[in-house]
Amino acid sequence: MRHKKIRSSLLPLILLGGGLFGFSQSQAAEAIHHTSAETCQLCHKEIYKQWKGSMHANSTPLTDPIHAKFYQSLAGSPTEEGVKMKNGSYPVCLNCHAPNAARDGKTKIDAVAAYNEGVNCITCHTVKTFNGIRTPDGKMRLGIKAYTLSDNLQGAGYQSNFELGKLSKGGDMFGAGGDEQKPNPHLGEPVMLDGKEIPALLMESNPENLRTSDNCMGCHEFRPNGNGVPLCNTADEYASVNEKVDCLSCHMPVSSDGIIDHSIGGGHDPKMLAKGVVLTVKGEKQGNNINAVATMRNMQPHKLPTGAPFRNIYLTVKAYDASGNVVWSSSKTHPAMDDKQAYMTLTLLDDEGKPTSPPKATKLGDDTRLLPFESRSLNYTIPAKGVVLVRSELHYSLLWPGLVKQFDDLPKDLTAPTLIATAEMKI
Repeated sequence: MRHKKIRSSLLPLILLGGGLFGFSQSQAAEAIHHTSAETCQLCHKEIYKQWKGSMHANSTPLTDPIHAKFYQSLAGSPTEEGVKMKNGSYPVCLNCHAPNAARDGKTKIDAVAAYNEGVNCITCHTVKTFNGIRTPDGKMRLGIKAYTLSDNLQGAGYQSNFELGKLSKGGDMFGAGGDEQKPNPHLGEPVMLDGKEIPALLMESNPENLRTSDNCMGCHEFRPNGNGVPLCNTADEYASVNEKVDCLSCHMPVSSDGIIDHSIGGGHDPKMLAKGVVLTVKGEKQGNNINAVATMRNMQPHKLPTGAPFRNIYLTVKAYDASGNVVWSSSKTHPAMDDKQAYMTLTLLDDEGKPTSPPKATKLGDDTRLLPFESRSLNYTIPAKGVVLVRSELHYSLLWPGLVKQFDDLPKDLTAPTLIATAEMKI
């Protein structure tokens, strides 16, 4: 993870009936979306560990410092109830960033453990169908509002079909049996495990939703600001190349032990970023110069970067002498200032055509990000004297350079660029 959580409050986990919940068992029966991920980890320890370190688990304004900055300026305190946006509406960002709270229309994110768990186990596993982000009359329904939700857990299919097992095992709480006899609350009855009671969490198979991109689209299809300017548009980028491989193939691969990866890496995950791009640098010496060509190839079916509009990437090319000293650089400060071809981002503009922040944008400016599967080459002429090595580097930043200066109190692991690719050429 590239960030530290804001721990403005510690959510109490209350031991009730031997189980780990922040709510009573009667509440659990009435509101499945109050079920904490702490309950799920009693059986699904490895998946819980993966999820706990993900941005899904750290998406609320109490756990994501970048989101907190915008939330506090647009809405207010995430520890107060009844908070409204400046236009008087419920904070729409909570529909994606704290969906369990949004289901209740609540804004006090520390009121229930499941609220501050962001996109937790129950969030995704109670989604029955994706209905699209627009109502029949064209109104927006974003995040959790875009789904039909179920009071039963939804499973991916290959481990969530229990009916034959129940027929053959009768009333056995261990379900379909097998070598590992483990109580299964997904059969519809509470069970005891290691002295702790787990409530009934009936599960039904739903591979049409759980094993496709449908489960992602409510939050990752299209997100406009209050002026209708698209801030996040990953699904349209993906659709533009008619790609058949779904989101889960990259973001939730299956590991060698058969566990589906629930860390769901994205823009905060250096390993995910590194595998999404190929960088090369080639060229030759001609007379007193070296003609170098740095080529970036986006391996993803969406733009690089995608998601939040203030994300950006930039390329640097440097020449080194035999002692490892830099004798030439494509940028003296930052490519956004002095090598604009090497700075790739989405620009948002106000009514006067000046760059502005996402909430204030009234129109889109230049979009210089890498297109899906695009290869882009940049040419550089380098003085050859003393040069033995040319090295190119590609960096990923979560924030525009201006926001880095503005948010100077954020953790450095959020504001510092991440090196995601390198390439070298010996001279």
